[in-house]
Amino acid sequence: MKLLHVDSSILGQGSVSRDLSADIVATLRGRHPDLTVSRLDLAATPIGHLTAAHLGAAQGASVDEALKADVAIGNIALEEFLAADVVVVGAPMYNFTVSSQLKAWIDRIAVAGKTFRYGEQGPIGLCGDKKLIIASSRGGAYIEGSPAAFMDHQETYLRGLFGFLGITDITFIRAEGVAMGSEARSGAVASAKTEIATLAA
Repeated sequence: MKLLHVDSSILGQGSVSRDLSADIVATLRGRHPDLTVSRLDLAATPIGHLTAAHLGAAQGASVDEALKADVAIGNIALEEFLAADVVVVGAPMYNFTVSSQLKAWIDRIAVAGKTFRYGEQGPIGLCGDKKLIIASSRGGAYIEGSPAAFMDHQETYLRGLFGFLGITDITFIRAEGVAMGSEARSGAVASAKTEIATLAA
């Protein structure tokens, strides 16, 4: 079984989502000794944002060496995603949505003909055989029913995007309110880690 571990927080060792995603991977490793893990750190090794030049390259336009290298990195990211049985994503909320680093990666894996296609009845996701686990961290409270729930463009976006790619087996491990004081942070992380302990792939 192949697992792809993606982190997107810019906070390094102080990141809650990195802490949780690492715990998720360690838990799954402990339960599946045959697990092969690929690691992608989008803060340490960013993937360039999608540009018109990238789209031109995909259609056969000539490109310079720098863009060739960037396109190659994006293709590797896509192939790693396609090869994975389980994808673990560390996804902090930044300004009510995902980090720009994570969005850049998503733009390289949401590729027509590879991860989805258009049929007579509309789009068809091609990644339905994957399991997705998202380690979500949020500074405030955005769960359904909270006053700020309408500002959640992080988890709702990720669920919609990966659902569009055909993935229905999606689990969110959430630490919410981590910027609302040390007690709230430690409680949210502890609760998330308790949930992680029950995971099975």
